[in-house]
Amino acid sequence: MTNADVRQSQSSITIHIQSYAGGIAMVAVSTLLGLWIAPRWGTAAVDMVYLPAVLASAALWGLGPGLIAGVAAALAYNFFFTEPTHTFRMDRVADVVTVVVLLIVALVTSKLAAGIREQARLAAVHADRNATIAGFAGRLLSTSSEAEIAESACRELHRVFRCNAMIVSGVPQPKLLGAFPTGNRLTPSDIAAAALTLESGEPAGRGTSRIQPAEWVFYPIRSSSSIIAAVGLARDDGARPIDEDQLLLLGSLLDQLALALERARAEADRREVGALRERDRLRSALLSSVGHDLRTPLTAIIGAAAELRRAKAKDAGLLATIESEAGKLERYISNLLDMARIEAGAVKLKTECVDLVDAVAAALRDLRPGLLGRDVDVELPADLPLVRADPQLLHHCLINLIDNAARYSGEEGPIRIVAEAMRGEVRLTVEDQGPGLPVERERALDAFVRIEGSDRKADMMRGNLWLAGVDAD
Repeated sequence: MTNADVRQSQSSITIHIQSYAGGIAMVAVSTLLGLWIAPRWGTAAVDMVYLPAVLASAALWGLGPGLIAGVAAALAYNFFFTEPTHTFRMDRVADVVTVVVLLIVALVTSKLAAGIREQARLAAVHADRNATIAGFAGRLLSTSSEAEIAESACRELHRVFRCNAMIVSGVPQPKLLGAFPTGNRLTPSDIAAAALTLESGEPAGRGTSRIQPAEWVFYPIRSSSSIIAAVGLARDDGARPIDEDQLLLLGSLLDQLALALERARAEADRREVGALRERDRLRSALLSSVGHDLRTPLTAIIGAAAELRRAKAKDAGLLATIESEAGKLERYISNLLDMARIEAGAVKLKTECVDLVDAVAAALRDLRPGLLGRDVDVELPADLPLVRADPQLLHHCLINLIDNAARYSGEEGPIRIVAEAMRGEVRLTVEDQGPGLPVERERALDAFVRIEGSDRKADMMRGNLWLAGVDAD
């Protein structure tokens, strides 16, 4: 038990003693008043003098003080004002009725007053809880990032529940988002309890049915669809951080915290999307500008190489290299321009029936200088159906796949081009013996992303094209 709890208990005992003493004091005052009235007007009206004391005790302090006041009033009335006086004998039925009525008045009044006070207490508790929730939500609204929200929430939870607080997220290894006071460390049992709460959505840790050796107890922070984080609470003395009657308030605060965290994540996603859109816009503008600026001198280089070939230049090998590399550069610039047009929505597909045999042959013909001396195995069935595609874009796709296979499969690595028809579709595969992709493959198809660092030299890389087949007729 903490010092604050001891002080609260002592204060409660003092208040109880004062309430009982107050009821007895009211009866004593009523007795003195009755002793003053009796010699002058008789004892008939003295019993009514005790009713205000009993009613006031019951209304102000509840059932116990009210009953004590009723019993004290009955005994005082019997001792001082009923025959024989100064004894507790009651020979008259009227005296017995008076004592019973005083006790009944005390009991009924106490019950009514207790009900009213309980309703007032519940209203005050609800008002205090609503004020706490509103203040908690208001403080979270003044923050923007997840870290700021977590730090502010931990400070508020520490203030409300008078315990240490932290917020963690992420599975299987929980990551600390914020804590108050700072510097708290998690034991392996605490980490296991936090991970269990994040996975199952149930409280875990000290005082629960799961992982009780933990020093912290963790509660889930739920969004509309998932568990987004967990809040950990603990006391320095090892006691349970919150009581059962505080769980409803904690649940309401965690709901507000979940809304704040969702808002922060949505805002972060919105900023990231905006940055990506701006980056893509600038990139598209740059690519378009560079592509158009380079196309004119490149055309001049290709034309000059053609003139040298017609003039039968002496160094044919050097001329062939110039033509080959210029052709590659022209293809790359065309790809950049096409990509910029596609991202801008300026390209419309012009689909028609395409023969894959002719498409593959055209791609290999354009790549012939770069494939000299390399084994290219083409396996295309004779009954392969026509496919519906944009011939120009399909040509670019095939060139890129075959060129990548040639560049990343070594100088003598074989390339295999295979096609098969299945259930109304045609699968065209370009295979090589390159290093393969590392485990992180989700970004492999992003623009301008080059995957590096794989050591799986024997893995086969495949580039697949899935195309809808159409009947030849």
